[in-house]
Amino acid sequence: MTITVLLADDQHLVRAGFRSLLRRGRDLSVVGEASTGDEAVRAARELQPDVILMDIRMPGMDGITATRRILAAQRARIIILTTFETDEYVFAALAAGASGFLTKEIDPDGLRAAVRVVAGGDALLSPSVTRRVVGQFAHRPVPAAGRAGGERLSVLTGREREVVRLVATGLSNDEIAATLVISPLTAKTHVTRAIAKLGVRDRVQLVIVAYEDGLVGN
Repeated sequence: MTITVLLADDQHLVRAGFRSLLRRGRDLSVVGEASTGDEAVRAARELQPDVILMDIRMPGMDGITATRRILAAQRARIIILTTFETDEYVFAALAAGASGFLTKEIDPDGLRAAVRVVAGGDALLSPSVTRRVVGQFAHRPVPAAGRAGGERLSVLTGREREVVRLVATGLSNDEIAATLVISPLTAKTHVTRAIAKLGVRDRVQLVIVAYEDGLVGN
């Protein structure tokens, strides 16, 4: 099946570059472009793409607001692309529902692979961004709801809670399997079940829930 992609970036040359790179994937098709957040929202509604590559900093409505509005109205997978890994808006973007966060320096094969991963329902972050997300979340104050015990997590079994805690510390499924002495497939199954029970989009959202509900403390 063909994965349809919408490009949202205020620089024409950036969009042209991404379009050229994605066209080399036979299963990928760029169906539209947008240069502002407002255009991205309209294009997403009209074109219903599988994946949106979204710049954060655009004229008018920024990429975070556009992400939030798009996901409030339809199902889509959004990858945030930026020039700066230290972008202060990364957490807002993830909280808005973005499924990934990559820098524009990603190599061509990596970009195409990222689109396929996200289209398949998984989340992704570049390794350096993952470390930063986990590190900075660990220093955020735990909300009152989290200090009260995190009722959202009560739907999980003890093993699922442990797996979610390890996800929130930045471990991959293979690393979780090694830590708990289980198979990688079993670790993946626990992650998938936790995502379904908590009603979140992906493992990025699991990290957010884990910190907000106090499963992983400061």
